[in-house]
Amino acid sequence: MKQAVSLRDLYEGYHDRVQFLVVYIREAHPDDGWSMKPKGINDPKTMEERRDLAGICETTMQYGIHTYVDEMDDAVMTAYAAWPERLYLIGLDGKVVYAGDRGPWGFKPEELKEAIDTLLVETVGG
Repeated sequence: MKQAVSLRDLYEGYHDRVQFLVVYIREAHPDDGWSMKPKGINDPKTMEERRDLAGICETTMQYGIHTYVDEMDDAVMTAYAAWPERLYLIGLDGKVVYAGDRGPWGFKPEELKEAIDTLLVETVGG
């Protein structure tokens, strides 16, 4: 049985060899949208509101990974089919090496770990 792997685990184990970043995209379950249960979060209407919410998420999640914020036109979210969440590994050549399925069911850090291990062996010998 595979041991559960978190993003924090991945960052701690690989940050000296792999650049990590989180891109905050459109809020998945805002109170004023498709809400699972009220949590006091509305879908941001301005970049300032989106940046503020991204900062709260960065602090709350405690991944240790710097968070970037997608523009209000959701260009990154659209280009990477990232809503509501998704994991990617991009090689040094800029090509997608691993594209996880859409979350939450497809959000599998253990698969990303396997892809990182494979890439490191192939590119730098581990």
